[in-house]
Amino acid sequence: MSAKLSTHVLDTASGRPAGGVALELWRKAAEEWELVITARTNADGRTDGPLLSGDRIEPGDYRLVFDVASYFRAQGHPDAGVFLTEVPLAFRISDAGAGYHVPLLVSPWSYTTYRGS
Repeated sequence: MSAKLSTHVLDTASGRPAGGVALELWRKAAEEWELVITARTNADGRTDGPLLSGDRIEPGDYRLVFDVASYFRAQGHPDAGVFLTEVPLAFRISDAGAGYHVPLLVSPWSYTTYRGS
């Protein structure tokens, strides 16, 4: 398994990949959070490449923040931003040589995630 961090977003309200979702990846350095990368999902709900790979992956605490209100608003969903605005997922990379895939399954009212492969 090669070292990488990836994500994808599935729109569970429509049953389709969520293309066009803006996201940010943050890493905790000392006691401060630093922005590592911003990206947007493609038509398949994935970023065009890994968020991090190779020697850019360091053990530590990370946070992915997904702008779901803007996504659902762009889809014309009547409940866009009524409950969920952003989804912050906090996780830890403990093995810098491993693969980490962090999917987000989301509707305007709920979300779930897991460590995928």
